Amino acid sequence: MIHKEKLNSFNEKLDGALFIDDLHTKLYATDGSVYRKIPAGVAYPQNVTDIQKIISFSYENDIPIIPRTAGTSLAGQCVGDGLIVDVSKHFTKILEVNPEKKYVIVEPGVIRDELNTYLAPTGLFFGPNTSTSNRCMLGGMVGNNSSGTTSIKYGVTRDKILELHGILSDGTEVIFKPLTKQEFQEKLQLHNLEGNIYRFLQDKLSNVEIKNQIINNFPKQEIHRRNTGYAIDSLLHNEIFNHESSEKINVCKLLAGSEGTLVFTTKIKLALDNLPPTYSVMIAAHFKTVLDACKAVVPVMQHNLFTCEMMDKVILDCTKNNKLYAQNRFFIEGDPQAILMLELRHDDETKLEQQRIALLKTLEDSHISYANPSLYGDEIHQALELRKAGLGLLGNMVGDKKAVACIEDTAVAIEDLSAYIEEFSALMQKYNQQAVYYAHAGAGELHLRPILDLKRSEDVKLFRQITTDVAYLVKKYHGCMSGEHGDGIVRSEFVKLMLGDANYELLKELKNIFDPKRILNPGKIIDSFPMDESLRYTPNRSEPEIATFLDFSDSEGILRATEKCNGSGDCRKTHLSSGTMCPSYHATKNEKDTTRGRANVMREVLTNNTAINKFDSKELKEALALCLSCKACGTECPSNVDMTTLKAEFLYQYHKTNKASLRDKAFAYNTKLNALSSKFSGLSNTLFTNSFTSGIAKKTLGIAQKRSLPKVQRFNFKTFLQSLNPVVNPQKKVILYIDEFCEFLDVNIAKDAIVVLHRLGYAIKLFYGESGRTFLSKGFLEQAKKLADDNIAALKEKIKYNTPVIGLEPSAILSFRDEYLRMAEDKSTAEQLSKNAFLIEEFIAKEIENKNITPDQFTRETKEIKFHAHCHQKALSNQKVSFDVLNLPVNYKVTIINSGCCGMAGSFGYEKEHYEVSMKIGETRLFPAIRKANDEVIIAANGTSCRHQIKDGTGKIAKHPITILKEALL
Repeated sequence: MIHKEKLNSFNEKLDGALFIDDLHTKLYATDGSVYRKIPAGVAYPQNVTDIQKIISFSYENDIPIIPRTAGTSLAGQCVGDGLIVDVSKHFTKILEVNPEKKYVIVEPGVIRDELNTYLAPTGLFFGPNTSTSNRCMLGGMVGNNSSGTTSIKYGVTRDKILELHGILSDGTEVIFKPLTKQEFQEKLQLHNLEGNIYRFLQDKLSNVEIKNQIINNFPKQEIHRRNTGYAIDSLLHNEIFNHESSEKINVCKLLAGSEGTLVFTTKIKLALDNLPPTYSVMIAAHFKTVLDACKAVVPVMQHNLFTCEMMDKVILDCTKNNKLYAQNRFFIEGDPQAILMLELRHDDETKLEQQRIALLKTLEDSHISYANPSLYGDEIHQALELRKAGLGLLGNMVGDKKAVACIEDTAVAIEDLSAYIEEFSALMQKYNQQAVYYAHAGAGELHLRPILDLKRSEDVKLFRQITTDVAYLVKKYHGCMSGEHGDGIVRSEFVKLMLGDANYELLKELKNIFDPKRILNPGKIIDSFPMDESLRYTPNRSEPEIATFLDFSDSEGILRATEKCNGSGDCRKTHLSSGTMCPSYHATKNEKDTTRGRANVMREVLTNNTAINKFDSKELKEALALCLSCKACGTECPSNVDMTTLKAEFLYQYHKTNKASLRDKAFAYNTKLNALSSKFSGLSNTLFTNSFTSGIAKKTLGIAQKRSLPKVQRFNFKTFLQSLNPVVNPQKKVILYIDEFCEFLDVNIAKDAIVVLHRLGYAIKLFYGESGRTFLSKGFLEQAKKLADDNIAALKEKIKYNTPVIGLEPSAILSFRDEYLRMAEDKSTAEQLSKNAFLIEEFIAKEIENKNITPDQFTRETKEIKFHAHCHQKALSNQKVSFDVLNLPVNYKVTIINSGCCGMAGSFGYEKEHYEVSMKIGETRLFPAIRKANDEVIIAANGTSCRHQIKDGTGKIAKHPITILKEALL
């Protein structure tokens, strides 16, 4: 291996950066597969010149290069022991769009969904559509020849590549594009590596024996998803090698699916399609067996389908326990073993209905499906999101057994599908396996996954045996072992079996021509790494026993909680997608600031750290530094990796060896400081707002000078409540929780809540208590537990009759439903409390639904409101309750800002080293949306930190929804 000194020296020659530290090598040791290889370093090239330098350096020093974009590959394409070259940060430009000629030119780091958002005004889009489309990048789609749900209508990536700019293994630039016969002859005359490539193709593909050898041994031509080995068969159908064809030769067809082993892509020209027809309907056909679903594929594919996808019961059952996707199960009837999702589209609604009726008739005549609900509009999106989440949801399987990607990419001709599945099922029974069936059924591709524990050597043997047996089965049907996920490490060993010895030797020669020194992603496709080595986990290892303060028994311990991350990379979606996860990544675009990155480092540290305190790791501390504890990952990550809770435990354990700072203590004990300051609120607020005195305090504590400090208040809520006339015949009794924020910072909001609840006819009891949120955020878990136990004990009798406990600050009241369950001594009461703790908007929304609160109790004035929800509300509740409450006055027009996280996150936005990131997060979505609003528009936000951030970032005052409701009372 190359010396680190040489790598450090080379780094100085790059405009971008090269990292060889433990943090980055741990971050990039895995992708979305079961493999792990520690790289020598990680490079972030800033331009094409950087890539040329890296390749030339690697060529001279015999060091492998592993190209990488989003790193979601399932077969191990993106892991290796050389240099990871990540182009996802800087190669993100859309360079040219030509609507007339229907093409776009992009850099490899452009995200597929973001490209289509950009293209939408032109009426065009890029068709191939993977389940990872909100974070997968075009470079990776080219490398894998991605296809996805739309391939039966719009084809695969190979069909769309018009030109590809790249760097060859000797560092020279090259452009591959369609060539006429004359242009091809000119390429043959080049005295360089590019010329060698064209001469090799001319020599081999002009040979009739070789052509027949390819045709006879490659997968059936009707199988569109074909990614086993190199697609040299795709070059047989042009005018150079087929005299009956008028098609120009284009080596891009060969490069699609080559996994970065032949050329390093720097720019791609892609063909575009017209946007799909306006109107759509999806029939979700329910089946009692997977085999029945497969039998239905051939007849339904006679219709003009845009989508034909299958999910099985295992996937469907995973969605039951996922907070985000459970609501998308609305269309499921009974307990189907499999569902086919069949989408039709048309610009004419009448003709679409005719197509729907015809498809339903085919299904009914077959007597195979037992239910065929029709979905429209947003219902289709919800159903597709359910299917799309399937891959990540598999990570929710508790314990070490997981649905393993190895045989999940097989494709056969659709007329062979039923017979293939029947034999496959028998094979699975032989191994005592209940496989997971997750399929692009209309394309004959099935994502079939055995459930294995790769920590056990017996299952590692099964891993190989099952993959080998399935390879022989696929070969029997002249199918393809790698349909769209690529060969990578897991399937490259089987290329020779699938294509035959002679073709394999041909592909080896091809690799040698392109990459004579084998520096481009070696060990993939040709001369592969063993498929059962370099796994994430060492088989039969002594499983680390890690004691924790918080209860991680729901994941069988903290290590398995981190291992739930399967690398699917949902946390790499940017602010241009919906949702909150992951706000720091939105600002930095650094892998270390994703949930996946943090989980990878935590897994590495907890598994391999030899220190007495396994949490004593500077790498892990750095990886978690920009985690805002927003809780979005707990919901938006399909595997529910809860980094907020993992971070709290880490900080607690880390502080055992590394004492907490003065600033950490100040923020953790902030409630006590506020209580003290509020006794002299006039003096305190003068000191907090005076630039000189506040500047000294900020400097002492490491708070950003640009950040304003909140004013403290003190108020007697009990006296205020007693001053109100008693409620006659109250609708019900409620407990209003006066948390630490309401008591000392947001007094007026709590007063408004008392007024609203009182005027609406509720008997109010006040409950004062510090939630422990500030302690949790800094890892002071013993202090947080004491508060939790005290609050649970104090409320035990009060909630005996399910009296609702209503809170105003989401981060406080929702801790009753979340962290309290992990640390409470009295588990049963904590569970009861969690079911009786509500945001005030949740409570009022339910009362509106029950007709206990009506619009005629409020003003008929016309007002416009834009609402930003607290992150914890999005993760543990929902935004709709606030939307419904704010819409109660009949003429209030309310919109929810697609804002993600505000960036403040309690103490995070105060800390000087985090201030810029905090404000950058706000600038991604929230601040621009607020600035666009007219002065008459009311900005609503229910989080105390959110309101503070909005004021500091935009100068506008945001109101709590309860204040807006109070002002609307008649």
